[in-house]
Amino acid sequence: MAAERALLIPSPRTPKSTQDLPSFPVSSNSGVKVNLDNPILVSGMDSQNPTESSSSNEISLKSASIRSLSSNPSRASRGNSIGAGSFRDLRSKPVRLGSRRGDSEVFSTSQKEISDEDARLVYLNDPAKSNERFEFTGNSVHTAKYSLISFIPRNLFEQFHRVAYIYFLIIAVLNQLPQLAVFGRTASILPLAFVLLVTAVKDAYEDWRRQMSDRVENNRLAWVLVNDQFQQKKWKDIQVGEIIKIQANDTLPCDMVLLSTSDSTGVAYVQTINLDGESNLKTRYAKQETLSKIPEKEKISGLIKCEKPNRNIYGFQANMDIDGKRLSLGPSNIILRGCELKNTSWAIGVAVYCGRETKAMLNNSGSPSKRSWLESRMNSEIIVLSVFLIALCTVVSISAAVWLRRRRDHDPYFSVHFYGACPGRPGLLHGQIKYVFSDKTGTLTENKMEFQCASVWGVDYSDGKANTQNQQARYFVKVDGKVVRPKMTVKVDPQLLELSKSGRDTEEAKHVHDFFLALAACNTIVPLIVEDKSDPAMKLMDYQGESPDEQALAYAAAAYGFMLVERTSGHIVIDIHGERQRFNVFGLHEFDSDRKRMSVILGCPDSTVRVFVKGADSSMLSVIDRSLNKNVIQTTKGHLHAYSSLGLRTLVIGMRDLSEPEFEDWHFSFETASTAVVGRVALLRKVAGNVEKNLTILGASAIEDKLQKGVPEAIESLRTAGIKVWVLTGDKQETAISIGYSSKLLTNKMTQIIINSNSRQSYNTGASSEAARSTVALIIDGTSLVYILDSELEAQLFQLASTCSVVLCCRVAPLQKAGIVALVKKKTSDMTLSIGDGANDVSMIQMADVGVGISGQEGRQAVMASDFSMGQFRFLVPLLLVHGHWNYQRMGYMILYNFYRNAIFVFVLFWYALFACFTLTTAINEWSSMLYSIIYTSLPTIVVAILDKDVSRNNLLKYPQLYGAGQRQEAYNRKLFWLTMLDTVWQSLVVFFVPIFAYWASTIDVPSIGDLWTLAVVILVNLHLAMDIIRWNWIFHAVIWGSIVATFICVMILDSFPMLAGYWAIFNIMGQGSFWVCLLGIIIAALLPRFVVKVMYQHFTPDDIQIAREAETLGSLRGIAVEVEMNPIMEPPSPRR
Repeated sequence: MAAERALLIPSPRTPKSTQDLPSFPVSSNSGVKVNLDNPILVSGMDSQNPTESSSSNEISLKSASIRSLSSNPSRASRGNSIGAGSFRDLRSKPVRLGSRRGDSEVFSTSQKEISDEDARLVYLNDPAKSNERFEFTGNSVHTAKYSLISFIPRNLFEQFHRVAYIYFLIIAVLNQLPQLAVFGRTASILPLAFVLLVTAVKDAYEDWRRQMSDRVENNRLAWVLVNDQFQQKKWKDIQVGEIIKIQANDTLPCDMVLLSTSDSTGVAYVQTINLDGESNLKTRYAKQETLSKIPEKEKISGLIKCEKPNRNIYGFQANMDIDGKRLSLGPSNIILRGCELKNTSWAIGVAVYCGRETKAMLNNSGSPSKRSWLESRMNSEIIVLSVFLIALCTVVSISAAVWLRRRRDHDPYFSVHFYGACPGRPGLLHGQIKYVFSDKTGTLTENKMEFQCASVWGVDYSDGKANTQNQQARYFVKVDGKVVRPKMTVKVDPQLLELSKSGRDTEEAKHVHDFFLALAACNTIVPLIVEDKSDPAMKLMDYQGESPDEQALAYAAAAYGFMLVERTSGHIVIDIHGERQRFNVFGLHEFDSDRKRMSVILGCPDSTVRVFVKGADSSMLSVIDRSLNKNVIQTTKGHLHAYSSLGLRTLVIGMRDLSEPEFEDWHFSFETASTAVVGRVALLRKVAGNVEKNLTILGASAIEDKLQKGVPEAIESLRTAGIKVWVLTGDKQETAISIGYSSKLLTNKMTQIIINSNSRQSYNTGASSEAARSTVALIIDGTSLVYILDSELEAQLFQLASTCSVVLCCRVAPLQKAGIVALVKKKTSDMTLSIGDGANDVSMIQMADVGVGISGQEGRQAVMASDFSMGQFRFLVPLLLVHGHWNYQRMGYMILYNFYRNAIFVFVLFWYALFACFTLTTAINEWSSMLYSIIYTSLPTIVVAILDKDVSRNNLLKYPQLYGAGQRQEAYNRKLFWLTMLDTVWQSLVVFFVPIFAYWASTIDVPSIGDLWTLAVVILVNLHLAMDIIRWNWIFHAVIWGSIVATFICVMILDSFPMLAGYWAIFNIMGQGSFWVCLLGIIIAALLPRFVVKVMYQHFTPDDIQIAREAETLGSLRGIAVEVEMNPIMEPPSPRR
């Protein structure tokens, strides 16, 4: 794991002082409290903000400031027929753009300047100067594992990590020495060479596909500014500092800072599905100072000082000097490689990171070589056996030397004989999985949200249930002469629909109007008109947004007659039951994990200014004016609890009117914060906190996140099987928790520990003792993992996580997912499985012992990188509980059986050497030795390993506890190995000494005895296998009895050739009755101890699998239902690696 430590380098760099970092408590609904060190708050923050308080029954950990976002207000237009309201002359004043930001911009607020030693200098439109000093990497990417020169040595090096290969290589080399040769030189090399060649061809083909993919990627074309004109250039030739123009639906060739877009306000919409797996559109912004610059017509020059390349896809810190101004840049101003430009005609930017230095490539962990637990354990067993064989050879050699010293006048003929089957690589065992790491979006969910019900002004419009019987509304509007309806239909409540149509005539109707106005306006939704394939005369209104929750609420508002039809950065247009109304957007504070709410400041048609706020109930209820409408607040709380009990995602809606002084104060503060170079995030958060207070509650909404079919049942089956399910997602913390509830991963009885920290000092595992005493769910964010995974804290994190029933990791970057998997693999010997559906899951899939890719809407990158692929998460249950169990049982038994099958043959040869003056001559025909593992015993081994099933599929799914046999290593462990070897020694002694004693005084020659030994061993190993077959069929009968018959035939044919040693030997001995009596006695005496022990064990101490098999047999014979009580899944401490 030492080589994997590079994966866990924190990014961005840790600030020198934790006192510069803003810190706020994030609370949970648990019943204990964890006291942590309290970092000093950033200057200017309001420590009395009600959102920073946590109730006494919550765990609070100091959180990183995750995201504080601002709006893009612009001037309002005059002379429009649609009414627009604002205060005084604001409609003519340009309003500066605030900068939205990603979760990690907390770091940029804590450092006033980027030091030169930690900075990258990028000169705009001057790649030569940019690369003159630093020699930045090119934009060519290489994901292939091998090169033409390194393939053979590196591939052989990886293959020979298997001890079995080294063992057989040594045997093959020894066989090249004439004094030690037993077989032909070529024959001894062929088995090993064949296995190495097949594996190398497979690895070469996979790597060739990666190289072809790299070639296609590197030769794609992009428009690059060359000599004041945009010309097409191959991606691999792009350099840092060059200005690039991206067209709509194009993929970004590198990480670039936005300079301008086709939108007059500098907005660009991008899809980040290849980075974080989310298919919703994200908004990125160009700075206003660069918007008007046209690269073809005027020379653009400037300097960007940005942080060095790092893996944090949610963070970016930089300053840009242009036209004598210094501008602050954040995550909202950069578009990363792999993103696609959507709903924007074009965007122009400057390349800051290229090739392997892009965040997407830095999050690519490569293609590791995987080893199963059985393979690792078998390596150790082979080493032990090798030592044992060396000891045997040493004993024989010493004994031979002593014998020769006593008989100097003898000149014996020496030969070394040892033969074994060269094993292929064991399959990736998915029958011993202890940890499942799952992505959320597209893996657990369909990423589809449905509005179910609402509570408006204390009235529940669902009768306590999720509107399953109500009609689906189809609301239509006309846009530019086209009939448009919402793309998604929503189930509506008839009473609420009638109230929404009645305008603002009554107090109740007024609140309903404001409620749905908030749903339609308080979001970042971009409305798009698309074709309706089912009805060419109809158009569809498609809402694109950063969150599926926002989409669901916008569609719900449209279903009730409040359809958002237009959005710019400065205004929105909403069709309210046929009346088109325009609202000026003066400011927008987007959702972040600290405030847990978002707000929009609207200039309404009646010339009033209102702030509409929506957010989580834990956050919203603290900013509601409790002196007003106490009954409404209490009733709404009850409705929220009822909705949550149904597994629905809830939001609380509130609003208030802003007076002119309040609006002017907010507007001044907002402008100051939006243009601040230092501390912008903290300032914007304080502005949002000051305006989001003393709200009037309007109601609450309830949304159902559409899980994939069978996900809750699948998770329940996995947990019943003793498998720990961890969810690793790039989504917000609240979204992850909501999915946890709907998928039954989280329950209301669980205590939640939420770690949302921004420094090492603020992390504390004081909740470990509480976790050990109760059912606990651990929720941790990516910012915390930046510190934890790169320090001694990771051991404490794993200790805490291992005592928790559920672990949810949110806002994690792709490489952080791989880092979490690597942490578990390093701390335990348990098998891990990762499952995901997007390119952002590739690193996690490759890091786990078993990788599963879901073929969904996010491309096939995950499938191509996986060991198994499937269509939906629920298919993971049969993959593990059925096929994984069968695979483990077969592999475990077959490894033991093959050790036994080869060892018994070798021991017989060893016992003979002791009776042959310690010489290494052999009584068994050389051809029989070669055919032993090729014809005599191979076919039964292969067929049984493929077809035998210990328990039926139905019972494996019915009793998930049966999967615990693999986790407890019941089919293959050290105890079973040595018991098998002990049984092997006994059987070999019986095989050897019974004929010796039977023919001690006879004239039977050595080749005849050798044929008897050969037949006895073959019959013995096949009957040994037959004793363990669970489900007999005609194929098993054919291969087992057929192999015995084939052995007799082969021995007789070999003894029919006069030129071979042992001519006519088998016919000499078979004609005597003692041969058959001896053969029968060997079989009975050799197998009787094993038979007795097996019967007693199954009768007195049966395991779960034997009980299930017996229940199957009794149920099928008697036609009755059989009750089976399984042993509980035990949790023994896992050994450290």
